[in-house]
Amino acid sequence: MGVGSIIGTGVFVSIGIAAGIAGAGVLIALVIGAIVATCNGLNSAQLAANHPVSGGTYEYGYRYLNPAWGFTAGWMFLVAKTASAATAALGFAGYLVRITGWDANLLIPIALITAIAMTFIVLNGIRRSHITNVVIVSITLFSLCFFILACLTRGMAEGVNNLTPLLTASGTNVLHASALMFVAYTGYGRIATLGEEVRSPRKTIPQAMIFCLLLVMVLYMAVGAVGIAAVGVDVFNPVDSSARIASLEIVAQTVMGKGGALIVTVGAMTAMLGVLLNLILGLSRVLLAMGRRGDAPRFLANLNQQQTTPYWAVFSVGTGICLLVLLGNVKTTWSFSAFSVLIYYGITNLAALQLTPSTRLYPLWVTWFGLVSCFFLAFWVDSLVWQMGLGLIILGLIWHKIRQGR
Repeated sequence: MGVGSIIGTGVFVSIGIAAGIAGAGVLIALVIGAIVATCNGLNSAQLAANHPVSGGTYEYGYRYLNPAWGFTAGWMFLVAKTASAATAALGFAGYLVRITGWDANLLIPIALITAIAMTFIVLNGIRRSHITNVVIVSITLFSLCFFILACLTRGMAEGVNNLTPLLTASGTNVLHASALMFVAYTGYGRIATLGEEVRSPRKTIPQAMIFCLLLVMVLYMAVGAVGIAAVGVDVFNPVDSSARIASLEIVAQTVMGKGGALIVTVGAMTAMLGVLLNLILGLSRVLLAMGRRGDAPRFLANLNQQQTTPYWAVFSVGTGICLLVLLGNVKTTWSFSAFSVLIYYGITNLAALQLTPSTRLYPLWVTWFGLVSCFFLAFWVDSLVWQMGLGLIILGLIWHKIRQGR
């Protein structure tokens, strides 16, 4: 479940975006992102072990901090994952346009149709089953392993020249890329929410978290390293923005031709459809919880006649995704997701600081490192993005204050 929740848009889209920012330094950014994600994951795990309820940091903020922090966590989660969902829709459209040769102007219409279709699937109450999750993960992992093996021979031959720029990577650009690559590891929170459903959660959840993040880091590093070694970092950052979305397809076509690119594209499209469907499901349920508590308009908590689907919440989430899709720029949507999710996990760490020594599973420095690194990296994204993000936090808190007063 952890691997299925993490692998998707991050590897198929964001590695290309980050490579366009930091060049070969994206490999350093992948390691930094993984370290920060591991510390945050461990803090999520120890909170889940002590407070095993659904809702994640939204609930932890209310329990361990105060309502304002809890609301901000829920609000940032909605913003971050809505932006991630828009990126997944644009990523799906980008890979489809590349493999079919359709006009790049169709990118946004295809992404909109995809987001609307997934929204209607969720509205009809169709949930992604565990078997479906296994199928999606299997196809994705197969395509990524195929990509690694296919690029390996050429990467070994050309790697010395193509990886040399790693030694002169800009520290500023690497930190910017690290903020974006951190988002590629998020999804591990799904493991933390399973505290009520596993045996020995205090032992099982941290082990699953560490193993999952290590596995994903190795996979991401392999994809990034062999891809850059095989074709050079410039191929990851073409002038055409629709091509930039489908960076792994470009590398695959350069190395293997259309046949190999098709395999990678199928894995990418399957993964991003799964991510999009999963995010619409998860976001609508968070909005449902916020509606019940009064942090969002209460009509969002209304269920359909079968009492299975919060239809207004699903419709609202789908509308938000479509509005972000209209931006048509995956770097902007992904950067917005990065800032918001880093703030979200910063609040997770603040909540973890409130754990007593008897309930703490890990040394205190793990929590402090997670806290400082989250708030530090959040402000390495584009300045316009974090300024808009701060504005949204302020607007959200004003709304929360008004709702509390009523």
